[in-house]
Amino acid sequence: MTDNQRPTRTPTARTAADSALIRPAPHPVFCTIVPPHVLDHLSHLDDPVLSVPARRTLERDARERTRRLSAVAATRAAAPPAPRRAEGAEATPQRTIYDAETREELPGVKVRAEGSDPGGDASVNRAYAGLGATFELFLKSFGRDSIDGRGLPLNATVHYGKEYANAFWDGEQMVFGDGDGEVFLDFTLPVDVIGHELAHGVTQYTANLVYRGQPGALNESVSDVFGSLLKQYTLGQNAEDADWLIGADVLGPRVEGKALRSMKEPGTAYDDDVLGKDPQPGSMADYVETDQDNGGVHINSGIPNRAFYLVATALRGKAWERAGQIWYDVLTGGGELSAQADFAAFAALTAKAAEERFGRGEEREAVLKAWSEVGVGANS
Repeated sequence: MTDNQRPTRTPTARTAADSALIRPAPHPVFCTIVPPHVLDHLSHLDDPVLSVPARRTLERDARERTRRLSAVAATRAAAPPAPRRAEGAEATPQRTIYDAETREELPGVKVRAEGSDPGGDASVNRAYAGLGATFELFLKSFGRDSIDGRGLPLNATVHYGKEYANAFWDGEQMVFGDGDGEVFLDFTLPVDVIGHELAHGVTQYTANLVYRGQPGALNESVSDVFGSLLKQYTLGQNAEDADWLIGADVLGPRVEGKALRSMKEPGTAYDDDVLGKDPQPGSMADYVETDQDNGGVHINSGIPNRAFYLVATALRGKAWERAGQIWYDVLTGGGELSAQADFAAFAALTAKAAEERFGRGEEREAVLKAWSEVGVGANS
């Protein structure tokens, strides 16, 4: 840490900035780790072993997405207050893991509570550990008490649906499918998937970025950023040693690709007959205009993803300490980040946040250079 770095706030400290973060009625969105365009490609394959699970997953996701959209108005009108940890109480995770037993009913059967010993179900144990690691990353690195900043309990359901090929945050909890065993494996395997989905919850309780177009792509990118940071944190990696891949461990034996996404080289995560070609651009020159996937939120997220990668590797060391802190400061910056923010607005705020926390030094220069390289103006 540099001398001009602002001290990390303790989880129980309440400031004016903290109060500004408690925005009324954050609206939950349905966010999946596997993009719809990937599942759509799989659903049209001739092999029913691959196409049928993908088609069922797409149909299930569409139903949940519609349900979430219809619930937004009611949520905004009457959102119950999130649980608040008692003032001065120690910040510790409150995890509960449920087993859906391959049904599509949430939350399922309670199988593990906070503090209980591991059982014989590896999926349960991985979900429990991943929730705990995410809680620890946000607490120790950013002084954040759970995803809402106020000790929100963390719940997750495993073994959801029959060969369900996805994982998602539904605005209230994490849900993991087992995959089909061919294209996708158990979604509790990659810890970055857990970090990604829980980071959607952090965004929900802070900037509340609209899940469409550029703000939606920023929403997805922020989740990839913190998912990657979680993987690096659990492995004790420096930015220069990380693979910067999202969901590498979830790909099954029928896939030749590396991962679901590459933050280092968007567009290179996969290219085969099963998944198709990774469509992510790495710069604004290749920005994809589309009506699908809420305006390409999983596609164009490659642009801010690469910007973060460039900042983190330019600064070297533990990516969560400087690059991650800058992104976190923007996400939680007292309401400065609009829910409708585009890439340029976000970029400008990262430059401002870098200067406010670290001064006009290498951190700000790294931010400005990174956004310039991906074709986004970030003058601050």
